[in-house]
Amino acid sequence: MNPSRRTVLIAGTTAALAPALPAVAAPRAAAANPPYASYWYPDSFPAGSPDTGITWRSLKAWRAADDADLALNAATVPLAARFTPTPANTTARSGQARIQALVSFGPTSANPSQGSGTADYYALTHWAYLDELVFWGGSAGEGLILAPNAPIVDAAHRHGVPVLGNIFLPPVAYGGQLQWTRDLVQKDSAGHYPLADRLVAVAAAYGFDGWFVNAETSGGNTALGTAMRGFLKELKSLAAAKGQRVTWYDAMTVNGSVSWQGALNSQNQAFFQTADDMFVDFRWSAGTLASSGQKAVQLGRSRYELWAGVDVESNGSDTYVNWDAIVPTGKAHVTSIGFYRPEWTRNHLPAGRTPGDFHAADDRFWTGRSLDPSRPDGTDGWRAPAVSVADRSTLTRVPFASVFNTGHGLRWYEDGAVTSDLPWNHLGLQDRLPSRRWAVRTAGERPAVTFDFADAWRGGSSVLVEGELDQPAVLDVYATRLPITADTVVELTHRTDAGGVNVELAVATAEPSGAGATPPYMYLPVSSVNTWQTSTVRLTGLSGTVHALGVRLTATDGPVRWRLGGLAVRDTAPAPAAPSDPRITAASGGDLRFAWSAAPGDVRHYELHRVLPDGTRRFLGGTCQRAYFVAGLRPEQGESAARFEVRAVGELYTASAPVTVTHTW
Repeated sequence: MNPSRRTVLIAGTTAALAPALPAVAAPRAAAANPPYASYWYPDSFPAGSPDTGITWRSLKAWRAADDADLALNAATVPLAARFTPTPANTTARSGQARIQALVSFGPTSANPSQGSGTADYYALTHWAYLDELVFWGGSAGEGLILAPNAPIVDAAHRHGVPVLGNIFLPPVAYGGQLQWTRDLVQKDSAGHYPLADRLVAVAAAYGFDGWFVNAETSGGNTALGTAMRGFLKELKSLAAAKGQRVTWYDAMTVNGSVSWQGALNSQNQAFFQTADDMFVDFRWSAGTLASSGQKAVQLGRSRYELWAGVDVESNGSDTYVNWDAIVPTGKAHVTSIGFYRPEWTRNHLPAGRTPGDFHAADDRFWTGRSLDPSRPDGTDGWRAPAVSVADRSTLTRVPFASVFNTGHGLRWYEDGAVTSDLPWNHLGLQDRLPSRRWAVRTAGERPAVTFDFADAWRGGSSVLVEGELDQPAVLDVYATRLPITADTVVELTHRTDAGGVNVELAVATAEPSGAGATPPYMYLPVSSVNTWQTSTVRLTGLSGTVHALGVRLTATDGPVRWRLGGLAVRDTAPAPAAPSDPRITAASGGDLRFAWSAAPGDVRHYELHRVLPDGTRRFLGGTCQRAYFVAGLRPEQGESAARFEVRAVGELYTASAPVTVTHTW
């Protein structure tokens, strides 16, 4: 990344296809060390010794069998297939510009593998507009090659978004050494590139989707440029065989020097032709993007395999962008969009920011000033993705359920009760979330709709609708392709906090008449009370496929505060089988590593509780993996041994019988 456009370089990585995990084995180390996301140098290390908390590792020396933290770092959710419903507005298009995001979720070193004890986290939720996520990061003093932590990959995959790991060869001004580039492209005696093979093996073992290659260390020559092209060609070939992909960043040129082009041209064309796509540096202009798109087509490639870099690290949705150069409103899009550091939506907020503060800024970024993709604000200088790019959905199979969990929260709720009063984040627990946030159709005053963290049915958040409701309001919740049978029911878990409201389930069995049109809903009555209640609505008389789900709210006493805590579509309600062989694989005081064997059949995630001496259960955490780390446990008064329960949780949030393990203090 052009150093003049970057203020901070910190760790990141990406994601990929979910593999079958090996059986969980006890780690080699006896101590229960916290697991962190992995990072490496290609081969050689900097001079001196690493700073405290940093581990220097060689990618060339990595082997899955020797990776003690693999069970805690490997993603398990497969990459979901997507479809594109009829766009929510008349300006969003499908099949043209796509969106890539380069996101730093945390530092290179000490980036927790499985979430952490804070709600202050970049909990990305607008996956419906993304086509590729790069887990950005790396630094000369810590490591240059980053594998994403599993929660990010699992969340992205649920929404059909591939995630790439990051290979960052820094500019000399940021500590880059040309030897690291030479290490990456070294050949073996057979003429192959051993680190290309190792990169593909890492992505396969960790369950993510490929690599973003960013070579910015100056001082190279034509021989190094030729070696990089050979390395990239072999990496792409090996990656494609595993269903992985490779993105090239516009920095190194074919002569081995670093010269950001801001275009696809003769200086980087060979790398673009070798990779799946290319991130075009920020110095593009309307003219260079137009010529780049034309050149891509001349090469037999799609112009939308070029990501036009948009640097939002400093100003986010206040950034000036020549949008007509990328996604003009009156004609075909020119290229795709590559956002650099959209986590500005969190980072620019002052200390003391809440999850609600973050989501307000994030919705502004992705949806636009109107906060309603069905009615974009044409005077908004920030052309939000929802204005130009059609949203996608992965909801094609029954059973489906959501408790509107965003992957972070101030507390943890189960059946409306708090089972942990500690803040947390873990994106692997994030639901498949509504893509159109928030499309509200009303002839009256539009109510406010948000994710709210003050109360929830399950997880950490619920959907809060608040306003006068002077006219009936229909909230689009999900675009779907869910088959209907004679046994299909929809379950709504909801509550009225203030006022009075008549609730109806909105169901559409066909697409809208055109872009921006309201789905052809029919409305089915739902009872409404002022405590959490799950209402079951049979789809009697309907057949075919559910294309859209929503709710219609009509006030009987306003103003209204109404919560949606859960939604499920099912034919049956099976409970998952239990996991087996729960065990504590390492312990250091109150820091414990847990592991268990997988439950047979479909499992959404696993949950770990501590059973207190009075019989109550305290939520410790959840994960999609089969291993989990807990820190800082203490014995309760008079307790000689702590008892823990592990449960498998299914798609409908039904839980298995528990399996138990104890730890003697």
